[in-house]
Amino acid sequence: MKPVIRKIASFAGVAMAVATMSMTDASAAHAEPPTQGCPYPYVCFYVDNNALLAGTPISKYRDVTSGYQAVTPRPHYGVLNTRNDDVVYLRLQSGGSICLGPNTQTVFTNSYSVNGIKISSSSTC
Repeated sequence: MKPVIRKIASFAGVAMAVATMSMTDASAAHAEPPTQGCPYPYVCFYVDNNALLAGTPISKYRDVTSGYQAVTPRPHYGVLNTRNDDVVYLRLQSGGSICLGPNTQTVFTNSYSVNGIKISSSSTC
């Protein structure tokens, strides 16, 4: 079975570029790391790489829930979890789910769509 998701270096590359830019003209008041337009404690969805690079998420979620919250099923390019201690379960329209750990991100292949999200207070998948 092919992997459902793949982690890519563009998230790290974007973070590095933004961090470099931030260091050149940042004030001491900005202590939080760059998060591609996704503030703590949110989980953000990006529709494509351009949205990711621009820091414009298509949707944001932050509530810990016991069940899945509905997500409009569409091919999502990337998902970023800015939460420090909480995992996120992403329900796939094709069946099954994926667990995304704290402070991590993932990128989906074009053929997968997320239709639900559950933020858990657990710190491990």
